[in-house]
Amino acid sequence: MRAEVLRFVLKRVALTGLMLFGLVCITFTVSNVAPSDPAALAAGPDATRDMIETIRREYGLDRPLAEQFWRYVTGVLQGDLGRSIVTTRPVAEDLGRFFPATLELVLLSMTLGILVGVPAGMLSAMLKNRAPDHATRFLAVSLVALPAFWFGILLQLLFSVQLEWLPTSGRLEVSTAPPPTFTGMLLLDSLLAGQWATFGDALAHAVLPALVLSFPCLASILRVNRAEMIEVLASDYVTAARAHGVSPFRVVCVHALRNAMLPTLAIIGLRWGWMLGSTVLVETVFDWPGIGLYAVSSAIAGDFKPVMGVTLLIGLNFMIASLVVDLLYGVLDPRLRTAS
Repeated sequence: MRAEVLRFVLKRVALTGLMLFGLVCITFTVSNVAPSDPAALAAGPDATRDMIETIRREYGLDRPLAEQFWRYVTGVLQGDLGRSIVTTRPVAEDLGRFFPATLELVLLSMTLGILVGVPAGMLSAMLKNRAPDHATRFLAVSLVALPAFWFGILLQLLFSVQLEWLPTSGRLEVSTAPPPTFTGMLLLDSLLAGQWATFGDALAHAVLPALVLSFPCLASILRVNRAEMIEVLASDYVTAARAHGVSPFRVVCVHALRNAMLPTLAIIGLRWGWMLGSTVLVETVFDWPGIGLYAVSSAIAGDFKPVMGVTLLIGLNFMIASLVVDLLYGVLDPRLRTAS
């Protein structure tokens, strides 16, 4: 049994490494076929040819593509993602500075999506073809169809401009003292430091972007959980449990939900990777200082090393989420270990 589990894990890890190498190749290729000159953009419009060539040599842009690719791959293996032309800092350092803000936003959004999506899907399945079921299905379709940037601006106009309940952008007010940095996530750091006023301010700033980011995730979880719960509730073992006098709560929340959560777990893993990528729009609308806004500002400036670094980070998180889902699937359903 242990050898079987170890073989299952090693196979998934090896596949993840192969996909990561493919992502490195794709990001390098795309960044080098883009019709722009990062050295010229970094030097400015008044730079001379000698200044541009100096910057190109300093960042290794004058080397052959094969040599640039080899240096990039070996650097990635060593944790070196290159240096940003705009910030002049290592990309890895910039990602370490901006990623906690994105992680905080994604964790809030994912938590909201799970806490609302799973119970709503269960309720919709239990009340199939009734008014609450029709309402939740309409809500799920609507939330997926709403463009994030448009809905974010709409919420800003309503809750920030008209009602003045919530801040428009940023993570903290200028007058609020930030907490000591433990994790880089303001909500957690302010709790650890006992700064309740800072926690309230950070939470108020996070509500709107987290809400916008959570809607597609919530809708996907709701739809998948509803479909699986309907199928499981109609199965023979659930009928037998009801016939033996098992309470409805235990039938739904223990017997049915456990089996229905397998596909729901898969959609949660997929949505985790998707949400990291979709923060680009949300962070731009709400001026949230995470990796999404960092990637947008770098792309506008023609600084492709940060864009490549952000792409790799998002892709790596997506692959890790898929790996964790695969391993959890193997734990919850041992048949998948033998099949693989």
